[in-house]
Amino acid sequence: MKSPAIRKSLPLSPPRDGERGVTILLVAVALVAIIAMAALSIDAVTLYLASANAQQAADSAALAGARMLSLSGMTGDPPNESGRWSAACTSAQQVASAVGSQITVGGTVPASVTVTFPNDPSGNCNDAAGTSTVFGVNPQVQVKVQSVQLPTFFARIWGKTGSSVSATATAEVFNPSGSGNFTTSGNIIPVRPRCVKPWIIPNQDPGNGGANFVNPNDGSIRNPGIRLSGAGAGVIGELFTLIPDCKPSGPCAVPGNLIPDNPPRANGSNLDFVPAPPPPSSTAVPSACGNTSAFQQAIAGCDQTTVYQCGVEDQNTVDLGVNNVPSETADASQCLINHVSSPTDEDSLDTTNFPYQVKAGTNSPLTRAGVASNTVITSSNSIVTVPIYDSDPPVPLNPTGTTSVTIVGFLQVFINNVNSANGNLNVTVLNVSGCGNGTNTVGTAVAGSSPVPVRLISNP
Repeated sequence: MKSPAIRKSLPLSPPRDGERGVTILLVAVALVAIIAMAALSIDAVTLYLASANAQQAADSAALAGARMLSLSGMTGDPPNESGRWSAACTSAQQVASAVGSQITVGGTVPASVTVTFPNDPSGNCNDAAGTSTVFGVNPQVQVKVQSVQLPTFFARIWGKTGSSVSATATAEVFNPSGSGNFTTSGNIIPVRPRCVKPWIIPNQDPGNGGANFVNPNDGSIRNPGIRLSGAGAGVIGELFTLIPDCKPSGPCAVPGNLIPDNPPRANGSNLDFVPAPPPPSSTAVPSACGNTSAFQQAIAGCDQTTVYQCGVEDQNTVDLGVNNVPSETADASQCLINHVSSPTDEDSLDTTNFPYQVKAGTNSPLTRAGVASNTVITSSNSIVTVPIYDSDPPVPLNPTGTTSVTIVGFLQVFINNVNSANGNLNVTVLNVSGCGNGTNTVGTAVAGSSPVPVRLISNP
């Protein structure tokens, strides 16, 4: 038998000795890529979180600086007639810088916190009278937080030892008093503070012969200026006594009898106040105040439900039927300012220099938390806001019930002490805000616990 002419050869397996270990090499290369991407992701997340920290620091610092300007009362002196803007801005810079430096950025303290005042033409908040009335009404505080040499992982491979992030925020102290004069449209945004105390006062300044606190037509401040130790002519730093314009006991409205002054008025160094209808409930009422009435709870705590419409005609109410106003005011106010038995219990206000300094009392919550008494603090329960109603021309209130009134502004005062016998409150004016354009207010109201609220206006 002949063999086939064409013999089919058997397939030969190619030699694979040269491919040994290739999988290991591929896995090693892949691991390097995966680790590099993971490291890059870690760097990206680190920088993202650091950027968020920087923005938080800038926002907090700007709001703190603006709050300092609000509490200083400088917006109560728009033309800077007292020449004390510089002192207020210096304090605002110090507070903003301190707050901005307290928030770590990427685990490190910010390298720089820069505080400026963008709507002040001088750029340095100087003492020249009339430098910028716009700045005096609605001052702005801008804070730039920058952090450099942030720790990174992947970037080190390329010889870069650190990265930097920065953030900027601008806050505004919003006082609408006269601000309609500085806008193209003339329209302003009125304030609508909450947590105000239910003591409604007439628009009469006892330190200025009973003239208006604010102009009811345009909301401008009638008596701008800042006093030191009570001396001077401006409304900021003015010292007077708020007196309950009610009978010593029982409701303010006694059938057949008028309340002591009807309409309420300024009398020498005294100013009458009448009660607002108490809210159904209040919050943050100290437990030490006990089981009190709704009127007392609104004084000792925070009335978050009553909305005082600023500049809206006859949209607010005075209620002379509220019971026991003098005694309830005395008890609740003493609880509010932490008074127990000694004049040193409550916080105190030092008006010898500007900005004024609030110092912790021996019974202050901060003192009980470990802060030394007489330490300078930036917040206090002794700082309260009261609404101002339009009393020009004076109109008697309904002596047996409620009366509709128009709120034309708010007054922020510091309660120095309370007379336990008659509910009289010795107060110092910290700031004043008008509604902008009286009964023709345009725009959306701005809520806030201060008559001069602060707000972020940019968040780059």
